[in-house]
Amino acid sequence: METVIYNKEGKESGTITLSDKVFGVAWNPDLVHQVATAMLSNQRAGTAHTKDRSEVSGTGKKPWKQKGTGRARHGSRRSPIWRTGGVTHGPRNEKNYTKKLTKKMKAKALYSALSQKMNNGQILFVDSFSFDEIKTKHAAQTLASLSKVGGFERLAGSPKKLAHIAFAQANDVARKSFNNISYVEMDEIRNLNVLDVLQHEYLIIENPESSLSMLEAKMQ
Repeated sequence: METVIYNKEGKESGTITLSDKVFGVAWNPDLVHQVATAMLSNQRAGTAHTKDRSEVSGTGKKPWKQKGTGRARHGSRRSPIWRTGGVTHGPRNEKNYTKKLTKKMKAKALYSALSQKMNNGQILFVDSFSFDEIKTKHAAQTLASLSKVGGFERLAGSPKKLAHIAFAQANDVARKSFNNISYVEMDEIRNLNVLDVLQHEYLIIENPESSLSMLEAKMQ
């Protein structure tokens, strides 16, 4: 599969042949869902905590006698049905939300998501994001230029999490230039995962020659 590489001005600067191992994988929704939900679960802090009836403050004395008052029977003011009572089935901080994922599962899910996004025409390859200085204006101009590419018109400005930029390597000048643009998120290509692909409409990959070799290495 051959695709076009663009420069910062949104003009064609070359072509590249994509590996079928990465961009020619069949869509596997079950695996993608399993990996995505497991990754979200692993990100949970697990700090939410509610007190049960044994932990809330209050007397253990029976509120009123069992019979003869005309009211419902109660044995404790710490019962969950009381306003100041404990919480039933609430979140507990001792619960472990961690789910195991193998490298092979994560790589296969990533390739499947990348292939699907490529088929939808939502991956853009850019040769370089090289800026002389840290300027949000330069980053905004670059996105405006890339929005002229067919299918990427919304890059000129849209809601949050519209685009994810994957740098070939650490690029502080470019990262800080894009940092103030709310709908763009960034990271290095070596850290790209299935959530980055699924949670953004567009994926922009810098320096595809170097980046694609790193993607292929995820399965090795």
